[in-house]
Amino acid sequence: MSKEQSDDRAEIFGKVKTLDYVACWYAKAAVYMRDTNIRAAFVSTNSICQGQQVEPLWKPLFEQGIGIDFAWQSFVWNSEANDQAHVHVVIVGFSYVGTRERILFDREGHGRVVENINGYLQPAPNVFVEKRTNPLCRVEGMAQGFKPADNGCLLFGADEYDKLVESDPGALKWIRPFSMGADFIKGDDRYCLWLVDADASTYDEHPFIAERVRACAEWRSAQTPTGDAFKLKDTPHILRPCGKFKDIPYIGVPSVSSERRDYVPMGFIDNGMIPGNMLYFVPSSSLYVFGLMVSQVHNAWMRAVAGRLEMRYRYANTVVYNNFVWPGVTRETLEVPVEDAVAPEIRSRIEACAQAVLDARAAHPGKTLADLYDPDKMPMDLLSAHQALDAAVEVAYGVDFSGDEERIVAHLFKLYAELTS
Repeated sequence: MSKEQSDDRAEIFGKVKTLDYVACWYAKAAVYMRDTNIRAAFVSTNSICQGQQVEPLWKPLFEQGIGIDFAWQSFVWNSEANDQAHVHVVIVGFSYVGTRERILFDREGHGRVVENINGYLQPAPNVFVEKRTNPLCRVEGMAQGFKPADNGCLLFGADEYDKLVESDPGALKWIRPFSMGADFIKGDDRYCLWLVDADASTYDEHPFIAERVRACAEWRSAQTPTGDAFKLKDTPHILRPCGKFKDIPYIGVPSVSSERRDYVPMGFIDNGMIPGNMLYFVPSSSLYVFGLMVSQVHNAWMRAVAGRLEMRYRYANTVVYNNFVWPGVTRETLEVPVEDAVAPEIRSRIEACAQAVLDARAAHPGKTLADLYDPDKMPMDLLSAHQALDAAVEVAYGVDFSGDEERIVAHLFKLYAELTS
């Protein structure tokens, strides 16, 4: 935004800085319509109905009496320009006076009459999923991985790793696999220096390591004094610290994933791989937790409340994971571990189905998660394993929606409203 646009937004929304400029038009239209008998509709960037922008825009509008009369969920806006940019938009019609029927259109343009359209453009109650520091239910927390802040000095690829194996095999004890979200999905090999327990003699014995640490120190020292990189100049041998990381097996969750996938590719990490800042991690080896996270129910929740990067899913622990309502959890059982909130036989069934998903993946050696979760190429045994898991998770919630995602999302919003009201 320009300074003038930022000033406009501040005049309308105060200190809120998460909103796109287009939100100003909604707020001003609501003021204009207050004493009239008219309705308004805008074509807008889709971000105002996703992630952290929903609550600061739509909550005050709904409290003023505004309602969404019709909406067209996110789609690509095509223009007649020769050099087209892919702009992802929504269409939202809103008013104080309302309409006899509320109509919700999906991205293909298929409309249906619904009882209510909320700020996420879902046929569900008007609840708002706000950032939450810790999980709503009692489950291991999810954290963001390590931000290198190193200008690439502490990271290297497969070719450099192979050369190091030949020239200085003793240095390998200070090297770990490393992955950002895209590397994790595509199966690309990356590595990082892991010198948490190293001492000065390490650098004397291994010139490759000494040179990388020296280069990192020089780069960090040359950065803006107020930035993270400069603040780490006295510890050039380590990545930006991540206090929640435990050197134990964890579930890796990519921050960004293609909207074409039905399931965000997640997986257990037990080879000491260090997660980058585009890979979230849950320090857990629980098959039950993994099963819920890779289920359609959790993915449907993610699609409803997560932000987007263009149209790609942008998973966030504070919005998606921390606000997810696990099966069996009520206000009275919020302090009960999520594994114990369901009957033992239900938990066992989900664990068995989750293991079947892992077994189906293992049955296709050489295939990356990108290969396995390409919707046009997904192996039938893996798809069947996921479908069995999805059915088991619906049983855990006490519903039988047969995979109807609209009903799943509406049910989750209802459970969320009950827990947070």
